[in-house]
Amino acid sequence: MVTTFMRARLNWFAALALVLSLVLIGVQDTSAAAEPTADQHSMVFDHTTGKGYRVAHNTHVGNYATTSPSGYAPATIKSAYGFTTSLTAGQGQTIAIVDAYNDPNAENDLNVFSSQYGLPACTTANGCFQKVNQTGGTSYPKNDPGWSLEISLDVQWAHAIAPGAKILLVEASSASFTNLLAAEDYAKAHAKYVSNSWGGSEFSGESSYDSHFVQSGVSFFVSAGDAGLPAEYPSSSPNVISVGGTTLKVTNAGAFSSETGWSSGGGGCSSYETATSAQKAFATYAQVNCAGKRATPDISLDADPATGVSVYDSVRYQGQLGWFRVGGTSASSPMVAASAATKGVIANSTYIYGSTITNPYDVTSGNNGASCLVGFDLCTGRGSWRS
Repeated sequence: MVTTFMRARLNWFAALALVLSLVLIGVQDTSAAAEPTADQHSMVFDHTTGKGYRVAHNTHVGNYATTSPSGYAPATIKSAYGFTTSLTAGQGQTIAIVDAYNDPNAENDLNVFSSQYGLPACTTANGCFQKVNQTGGTSYPKNDPGWSLEISLDVQWAHAIAPGAKILLVEASSASFTNLLAAEDYAKAHAKYVSNSWGGSEFSGESSYDSHFVQSGVSFFVSAGDAGLPAEYPSSSPNVISVGGTTLKVTNAGAFSSETGWSSGGGGCSSYETATSAQKAFATYAQVNCAGKRATPDISLDADPATGVSVYDSVRYQGQLGWFRVGGTSASSPMVAASAATKGVIANSTYIYGSTITNPYDVTSGNNGASCLVGFDLCTGRGSWRS
């Protein structure tokens, strides 16, 4: 027999159970929301204001696209940095590009770009280009215009610098680290050079993800970010080459004129990661005051959208399509990766800080929150990557 008192106690326990279940659900939801996500590190130039705007979450209405190229051409970049002009450079190598979401026109836009600049066609049919999802399949993620512009930049400039190499585009299902790192795992199993133009704020426990950037014989490149200091992840992983940004000026003839640190180029001392032994042993590492922590970037290349590169994109971005001038360390990362592919080197910390690397150009002026110095700094690392 259930008394009134017992019913009251049962109702009280039921209410308590409901409250506890709601609390637990809330805890689970908070944990799920805490999963790291990344943004692409590209900036698009507005021809009206003369300024660059971050492609991610951009709400600025501007005049971005033109009917003909307005940024630097491949020949200009190659001349300025002494990169090889051979149309077979990179032959026998594969460069993987890891990005989020789908660019439905990536192959078509690559070949408009190639035709414009006299580069070899890079198609699925001739075996040069391949696009897969994060597990290597052909069921692609949903389309996204911002990431499509990012993908166009990465693919086109990897091909521009290493026209003889194969291009493997690996599209993650979303910008979550879970999906991007699944794409990374596929990329490193199928290419010797992997470029990543994405990242986010550092976080406790990030080192547990570092194993995704380990594969024998594979070189990993990550853009350092477009917001100055502090360091970002995965740029701060000791297993990658962190690529920062410069402002590159050329003469009217397209020859190198000057190079300074780009004011928005990413860099800084990691809060969580330890410097590699090669970086710590480098002669001028101590002057950046990272106290044994990983310092970024390692190396740099042109990234200022005001001195950005030409990119063709037929997926409408801000309602516009055509030729864009694009910068950000999203530009410098695939270019450095492609240049490494043309050399056929394993580009890791030992290589970057060792004596075998061709001496980079020491960028000694400019500031991204840290001053460019003689030797190593948090502005451009060792300086700009040269042939």
